[in-house]
Amino acid sequence: MSRTGLAVFDKTLHETNLWLKKLMELLGTHDRAVAYGVLKATLHALRDRIGPENATHLAAQLPILLRGVYYEGWHLAGTPTRERHTEGFLDHVRRELAMDSEADTELATRAVFEVMWEELDQGEVAKLIRMLPTELRELWTGVDA
Repeated sequence: MSRTGLAVFDKTLHETNLWLKKLMELLGTHDRAVAYGVLKATLHALRDRIGPENATHLAAQLPILLRGVYYEGWHLAGTPTRERHTEGFLDHVRRELAMDSEADTELATRAVFEVMWEELDQGEVAKLIRMLPTELRELWTGVDA
């Protein structure tokens, strides 16, 4: 039975819930709000780093609901950011997270990237990874891009 009465909404809710469930498992939490915060913060930091054209290509691959989260609060004039080092990128993620978040930022970022690798077209994700500076590519643990 349909939850919303619209198949497209039911599909995006299902896909988004799968992403959150995988993140919760990787983060070792039962708190969906933590998983959502980490996902949103990491997607925003990545979006801001890769520039408008590449960000738009990435958005097209996300489930509709996550696409809205991804675009939320985007300021084109501030992109792309120039983070070339892991710590700068992780600082960007930290700034996006709620101040009271206890999530380990590097672990959280790696978890989001792992879910992206599993859920999105791997060829497209590999292109995305290759456009990042070498140090940032290392956050994609275990991914052969």
